[in-house]
Amino acid sequence: MLRTTLLALSGLALMAPTALAQDWTVDHAASSVAFETTVSGGAVTGAFDTWAAAITLDPADLENARIEASVSTASGSTGNRQMDDSMLSNAGLNPTDFETARFVSDDIRATDTGYEAHGILTIRGSDQPLVMPFTLDITDGRAVADSHFVIARTDFGVGGSSWGSAAAEIAMVLHIEADAAD
Repeated sequence: MLRTTLLALSGLALMAPTALAQDWTVDHAASSVAFETTVSGGAVTGAFDTWAAAITLDPADLENARIEASVSTASGSTGNRQMDDSMLSNAGLNPTDFETARFVSDDIRATDTGYEAHGILTIRGSDQPLVMPFTLDITDGRAVADSHFVIARTDFGVGGSSWGSAAAEIAMVLHIEADAAD
């Protein structure tokens, strides 16, 4: 009797649908990695043009979700040469020695307002924990995610005493659109 019950249960388990993590192909033309801060009290905005992301995410299978993203630090631009020179200097992002900034999630959780990706952000070789909140809408195989979070540039050794007029916090503004991979 026990053997028959175990066989029946294992058969049901095989027939049950399993949640499979979904891979996504980012649409770079529709996506952006931008930032906002202040310098001398004035607003400064910019973006990174060269970046990549590998995203595996199914809201029904967050245990297997993963986000891995890298940004070319040399691709940052504010549209202001003086600010760009400062941002890309040795005291700034220093792309000569640190070509990429990187985020790797180790946990993705649902929240009341969307999701949170918990992971490690690496800038200038410095690893810091980061919680990246984001909203997500998936319709007809197209995902649209938006995130806004703040990082402290000094936690990563960005800027020195010469950056006294620059805000210590940088707001990151991400808009990612992606299509379900086959």
